Amino acid sequence: MSASGRYLRSLMACMLACVFWVDTVSAQSNNAGCTFRLVAGTSRQILRCRQGLTIIAEDGARFALVDRDGNGSADAVRLRRKALLLDAPAGRVRGGFAVVTPQAIAAVRGTKWAVDVARGKTSVFVVKGRVAVQRPASNAGVVLGPGEGVDVEAGTGTLTVKRWPAARVSALMARFGQ
Repeated sequence: MSASGRYLRSLMACMLACVFWVDTVSAQSNNAGCTFRLVAGTSRQILRCRQGLTIIAEDGARFALVDRDGNGSADAVRLRRKALLLDAPAGRVRGGFAVVTPQAIAAVRGTKWAVDVARGKTSVFVVKGRVAVQRPASNAGVVLGPGEGVDVEAGTGTLTVKRWPAARVSALMARFGQ
């Protein structure tokens, strides 16, 4: 395994422990260092955070920002329903950024990626950069690169990385006005 793969696995293990040992803050009640803006003519919401992180939440997304280290800035999000498109500049979010769903944890250092929770599964797609994905109760995971995605369902089966077809990518990105 490459050094970057080992690093991402270690980062994810740390994030998993930290995310479940801290209090969450609701995106609607505490900004965790982010400003919120509705996109005109849509019901999408854009969150711009101090450390350069941008999150686009599609209409109806249910999520909570998490400040694991108590510094007043979001460094994780718990996503329960629908999709988020995230852009986390490399090196700007200390310790990386994680999205935790019922089926998966997606952790990064710097990248642009989407996470979608629907019908008992989590789908993760990488636009640029690299994202490590694993189930919450597992040490085994995969690392996605640009154009790759994975669908994570409950269970213990192997996660399969796939290059997503253009139609699937376009449909997902259209939900964010991209």
